[in-house]
Amino acid sequence: MRSRSSPSTVRSRRPGRGPGRVDVYLLPAVVGGGLGDIEEVLAAGRRLAAAGFPVFLYRRPGRPWPRGVDGPWEWPRLERVVAPARRNRTAITVTPAWGISAAPEGPPPLGAAGQWADEAADLERAYGKDGVLHASLEEFARTLTTREENRERLREGGTRSRELERGLARATAAGEVAAFDTAFRRFRAFDRPNVLHLFATFVRDRRFAAEFPAAVQTGPLWPGRFRSRPTARRTRRDWVWYASPASAEELLADVEAGLAGADPPVRLYVRVPRPWRRARPGPATTVETAPVDPTAWRRRFAGAELRIVTGSRTLLEAIEVGRPFLYFNGVLGAGAARRRHRPEKAIALLRIARAAGWPADLVRDLRDFAGGRRVAEVVAHAAGHVGGWARPWPGLGPVGFSPPFDDAGALLVRVAGAMGRPGASAAAVVARVRAGSNP
Repeated sequence: MRSRSSPSTVRSRRPGRGPGRVDVYLLPAVVGGGLGDIEEVLAAGRRLAAAGFPVFLYRRPGRPWPRGVDGPWEWPRLERVVAPARRNRTAITVTPAWGISAAPEGPPPLGAAGQWADEAADLERAYGKDGVLHASLEEFARTLTTREENRERLREGGTRSRELERGLARATAAGEVAAFDTAFRRFRAFDRPNVLHLFATFVRDRRFAAEFPAAVQTGPLWPGRFRSRPTARRTRRDWVWYASPASAEELLADVEAGLAGADPPVRLYVRVPRPWRRARPGPATTVETAPVDPTAWRRRFAGAELRIVTGSRTLLEAIEVGRPFLYFNGVLGAGAARRRHRPEKAIALLRIARAAGWPADLVRDLRDFAGGRRVAEVVAHAAGHVGGWARPWPGLGPVGFSPPFDDAGALLVRVAGAMGRPGASAAAVVARVRAGSNP
């Protein structure tokens, strides 16, 4: 792993065995297309390390790291080990979608073992199956019922709005909806009593809770790195854009057109995971494809006048910074067939923005930009501080949760504390949290 961003290998100076102690293991991996899954695991590690729990990164000797884990990342303080540490009687793992990334091998054809399956099994042998609680971080804001998931599957597949209900009826009659439900429950490993499935989101969904009682909805797992704003005075106007979706390239010309009349002018810094093939950036735009040092990126991100973000992690970072942002998670198709990719995060964002009293014109601009519409006009509004863009933005927070369920990080700390008590049982802790009780 790269030395600049590798996890610390300094042996923990904290006391060993004792009541109220539990070993924490991070099992980072990429589950979707982006690298946010890894950052979310590291954010959980930072929260648990700050609370005083010993954090470890365990990988069997000779086993390659899962894709993307070698960074560069801003790791929490942890200790790398080549065998279960067993500093304490019990343990917690933090994994993105445990049923995919750490579950053991299952029946074919879709039963391949997860990238962390061997290590998860080793930990259960070392601490006992009921001595290990697996915290599974599921996709942010994806709290759809089976019917909604299948409707969304058809929409993203190109079915027009007027045909969706008929398409859903055909899918139900063909058994596709039932098959999806079976697969969803299997690959989330809802049947495992020592796996705690955390579905972080902005707005608690009662219908999802009723259909999947094993799924624990929480408020966001906040990054925790942007609480204090930079105090240095800006000498120029900088915007940053984390342009992860492939379709972000299609927006560049309109973004630059919207910035063309800005006075003073705006410099645009674009960070992309892969080189753009068609876009031709203008002289005021920098497109960065190489890995970026985490500290340098955080400084640039926090100090920008505006951020264009994607996915869940940079969205939460933008909210945490508390300054203006735009959100774009990608689009599919073109022309009249253009449709948003995975729009649930944007939908949930707009719900809490309205609940917080954001101006209607600002909400409309955020909505349209997220769908790839009116891009140049929206950018011009933001750059020119037009309408709602000229006013302070009220803070945003999750809706429908009670503490500690309003903050995934706070809940994880409570769960870790519960697992550190004498006689703690992973199945009992998971059952209490699933029932909505304090761990």
